[in-house]
Amino acid sequence: MATRLVSNLFPRQTKFFSRGQCRFDRISRSFSFSFAGPRKLEEIVKLDLLEGKTAEEVTEIWKSYHDTKENVHGFVVEGKEGKSILSRAAQCPFFIQPIFREDGFFMLVSQFQKPNHFLMAYLEDYKMDPSAANPLLTFSVFDDLSEKLDISLVRCDIINKGIQEEEGAKVTEHLVDLYRNDDEFTAVHAFNKAPHTFDYDDHISRQNQKWNQS
Repeated sequence: MATRLVSNLFPRQTKFFSRGQCRFDRISRSFSFSFAGPRKLEEIVKLDLLEGKTAEEVTEIWKSYHDTKENVHGFVVEGKEGKSILSRAAQCPFFIQPIFREDGFFMLVSQFQKPNHFLMAYLEDYKMDPSAANPLLTFSVFDDLSEKLDISLVRCDIINKGIQEEEGAKVTEHLVDLYRNDDEFTAVHAFNKAPHTFDYDDHISRQNQKWNQS
């Protein structure tokens, strides 16, 4: 049943660091590249065919569709959470997020682009030349259904093979958590508004623990 719904609804369409090694200056310059993924929800799903469906049904359709695709990842957050993420990202558009591997970790920098898109690139590439840093992945938070169904749909597109699919999904979910959870957002706020108070080592430690648990 879910497979038929999905096919009808959707049109066709490293540098590693040990702890304490990586440091950064204040990040404020925008990337020169544009968003690579779908810009609007209707570019992914036929919205008219979602009419009359419950939040649970839409959630199942969204996840089932992305489970069948390579280099994309889809998940769902509450509608009010989606709106909060976008509001906070507009005020605090930059952050850094590690990807951990057996021999250490490397750092990505993220930038929010209105109305609902995030882009992520190697921090080291960004530090050398923000205008030349190429995206590794992009993701969007679509809040189109937040009022009606109290859900927001998240879509991640992995566009560089330097990131494994599982890593892309995990780093996206963790960054979304940083913007939606009050206790985690304090780090994002500090990074953007008071960078001298941002605790880099604490951030890496917390994210390493979370990475190993997820």
